Amino acid sequence: MNRQVDAFISYLRDERNASNHTLDNYRRDIFQFARLTFDADETFDAWSRTDVYAARAYVVALQQEKLSRASIRRKTSALRSFYRFMVREQAVRHNPFIGLTTPRREKKLPLYLTVEEVGRLLDAPPIYWHRARADGTAKDDDSARFASARDSAILEVIYSGGLRISEAVGLNLADLDLISDVMLVRGKGKKERLCALGHPAVKAVTRYLQLRPLRTEDERRQAPLFVNRFGTRLTARSFQRNLKYYLDLAELPHDMTPHKLRHSFATHLLDAGADLRSVQEMLGHASLSTTQIYTHISSARMKKIYNQAHPRA
Repeated sequence: MNRQVDAFISYLRDERNASNHTLDNYRRDIFQFARLTFDADETFDAWSRTDVYAARAYVVALQQEKLSRASIRRKTSALRSFYRFMVREQAVRHNPFIGLTTPRREKKLPLYLTVEEVGRLLDAPPIYWHRARADGTAKDDDSARFASARDSAILEVIYSGGLRISEAVGLNLADLDLISDVMLVRGKGKKERLCALGHPAVKAVTRYLQLRPLRTEDERRQAPLFVNRFGTRLTARSFQRNLKYYLDLAELPHDMTPHKLRHSFATHLLDAGADLRSVQEMLGHASLSTTQIYTHISSARMKKIYNQAHPRA
């Protein structure tokens, strides 16, 4: 790692609270640019050689590699941030990525589940584990009951608060307030927000906590909320393996992800009349424009109802 990239990564980690995943992406994008532009390795340290023509050539090279618009925008954004930092540190005079034209963002409507489909999914874990106990595929009755209660609680929490799966598995016991029915959630950039727990979610979490082993009062305060059978924090990947069973049982598409449950949360709120600003705060979006994509879904649903019901549609 050369000293300038090292300093930039430290800045992202210490001042911007960037996640390890974000740091890895930035590091990879910066050195990909150096390799494509200057045929350089990770000892490259002559960033001032970059001009606006090199920046444009980089975008063209990414397009020739058939990368998606979103990937190209992300990579150029990483370089723009890197050079902005370099200008601030007086390591270079100009930022060659300022004003650079990049492909427009693809406007893809997020997929979501209907209220009835969400209900089928939320009902699936108890049914699945009851059958697993009956046919002997479950390890034992206790582990089946635990997995059923835990996964039901995770699904209810995600849909109730509009959480990302990483946010759900990152919850600690101390983050729950079952008296006020809220939870403290840490989102991207370690930003904290309060999310609501609906009555079904509170019941599911309470039922799960009755089965969750706790050895000491200290653990009760600091331990992760969702754990595996070994008592360590559950990973998103582990939960997603079980999710495939629940999707099959609920007769839902196998490519449905926990994030689509978050999309469903936002869409159902807007369909029921929630204002966009409130939904933005609940989702933890930094920009209102990120939340606005859900209004397109609700508008499409409104037009469908209008065309079906209005006599002169």
